[in-house]
Amino acid sequence: MKGIYAGSYDPPTNGHLWMIEQGARLFTRFYVAIGQNSQKEYCFTLDERLEMLEDLCARFDNVEVVHFENKFLVKYAESIGADYILRGIRNEKDYTYERGMRYVNGNMTDTIQTLFMMSPRYLVEVSSSLIKGLVGSDDWEQVVREYVPDTVYYRMLSKFGGINLNHARKTALEKI
Repeated sequence: MKGIYAGSYDPPTNGHLWMIEQGARLFTRFYVAIGQNSQKEYCFTLDERLEMLEDLCARFDNVEVVHFENKFLVKYAESIGADYILRGIRNEKDYTYERGMRYVNGNMTDTIQTLFMMSPRYLVEVSSSLIKGLVGSDDWEQVVREYVPDTVYYRMLSKFGGINLNHARKTALEKI
């Protein structure tokens, strides 16, 4: 069985990582797909997001990081032979949106099913938008540290803290 989990991952969060771990356990082949929309502005480039996700997914033998542009997720999933789309639900708003998308996807193809997973309570408030909104405030580094994996944290220190990526890693390790 093949599954796909897609998002912009700008940046990847601990919530994304939790979903990736679940997908890696559920499917024999699991795709983590970056959906690239030419109409949207991103904090991280596509290459940066690919690198972060490849770092995060390196420990899973059955996970492949891919990307697609200006395509419906369900059509991309169909093109790679996926059987399931995995989606995370944090709250009622997510459910309402994802339920609508599931019906739209079902109108485009009936060969791919959508699976919803409820995130654990400690991840309910975590989103890429929240993380980006925290950057710049006093002590943002300590707050953001709780919500993103190490590789993402180092990238954020490098990008928004104005320090070299290797120095960011070293500085972060010293603070632990």
